[in-house]
Amino acid sequence: MKITILCVGRIKEKFYTQAIEEYTKRLGRYCQVSVIEVADERTPDKASEKEAQQIKEKEGQRLLDKMKEDMYVIALAIQGKQPDSIALAEKLQSIMTYQTSHIAFVIGGSLGLSEDVLSRADEQLSFSKMTFPHQLMRVILAEQIYRSFRIIHKEPYHK
Repeated sequence: MKITILCVGRIKEKFYTQAIEEYTKRLGRYCQVSVIEVADERTPDKASEKEAQQIKEKEGQRLLDKMKEDMYVIALAIQGKQPDSIALAEKLQSIMTYQTSHIAFVIGGSLGLSEDVLSRADEQLSFSKMTFPHQLMRVILAEQIYRSFRIIHKEPYHK
């Protein structure tokens, strides 16, 4: 089982990096986890809608270039489905059992994901209608993937 987290930009804050490393280490007993970062575009203050679209397209193409045919792609998007932790675990287990052993979660940059990336995605997932910094979203995602594997294996985890 492989889990890939595809994301735009690098994390500069050490506390985010440490949290992601901790969950990645914990996940090591269940699956192989990799984080692939693609370069983000500099977004000017007060960027026009056209500039924002161009930035999302450039970042999106970089993400698409890293996607493989065998990946089941789940894009993190505000308009996506909002399952609870048990439903997410059941979904991941179903994908691993009946579809593929390689799941990729995609996190966009500060402007979100391009339409091309959303079209390539097999589904869209939302953790909230609120907007989170994309660096923090990596931590939240890693924790929920870990929680999912604990649920799948019927192992205790705090609620």
